[in-house]
Amino acid sequence: MFRRILIAIAMIATAPALAQVPAYPSSFKVQDIKANGIAQHVRVGGSGPAVVLIHGYGETGDMWAPLAADLARDHLVIVPDLRGMGLSQRPAGGYDKKTQGQDIAALLDALKVQKADIVGHDIGNMVAYAFVAQYPQRTTRLVLMDAPLPGVGPWEEILKNPLLWHFRFGGPDMERLVAGRERIYLDRFWNEFSADPKNFDEASRQHYAALYALPGAMHAGFAQFAAFDQDAIDNHAFLAAGKLAMPVLAIGGEKSFGTTMATVMGFAASNVQGAVIPGAGHWVMEEQPAITVKTVRAFLDQKR
Repeated sequence: MFRRILIAIAMIATAPALAQVPAYPSSFKVQDIKANGIAQHVRVGGSGPAVVLIHGYGETGDMWAPLAADLARDHLVIVPDLRGMGLSQRPAGGYDKKTQGQDIAALLDALKVQKADIVGHDIGNMVAYAFVAQYPQRTTRLVLMDAPLPGVGPWEEILKNPLLWHFRFGGPDMERLVAGRERIYLDRFWNEFSADPKNFDEASRQHYAALYALPGAMHAGFAQFAAFDQDAIDNHAFLAAGKLAMPVLAIGGEKSFGTTMATVMGFAASNVQGAVIPGAGHWVMEEQPAITVKTVRAFLDQKR
């Protein structure tokens, strides 16, 4: 109990010092919502058809500010921090993406939202797919950005890429290695997965490194990767039930997954459009925000 209190105090004390990078519009409401048994930190703004933006590793929901600001003109925009990440609660378990898909469903229930467009990046792709596969009737369109899905399509080949050694990096010894060195560890991702590391700016690096240095944050981050084997099992079951029918946009950074994103999603969905963000590596929202926002907006607007 005492440790939980210390963690809560640390999170509360640290949060005000962390400026949004970049800032969300002041019209967005930031709140903690109890859903699926955990407190989910969420930003909500705008009105109209709902859209959920799901972040990945090395970032939090703060990454989506430019896209959220654009979509809020005519959408209800919902941006959570995933369980264990950012300022959401860090439970002992539940880091498989099937459970986190249920987190999204419970959050929508709490907000009284029945259907939404779903947009994911990185691990957010995996949570987005797990949500959509479990609740296809609650999804109108799906956008996935620059990360594979465990067990889907060329997953085993993708795992052989030496750049992805961190998929198997975790456990208490690894946590001890990175304790107090979170920025060093995260810089590796921001540098190696960028087309140009300068495009992941210093303010953003400081912002996210401080969040990942909060008590339990790196443990929860490692747990996201440790769940990949279970995620692959769950995804095989989802695939056995049939391909997704709703329109899907698969976005890859030119210097990262590129057209491979559409190839991956072709194994999981029957109506897939592909897009490549020129001049971008993995961090498409930081490296090429304007074209990424334009690409997502054009796809979501097709339903009108």
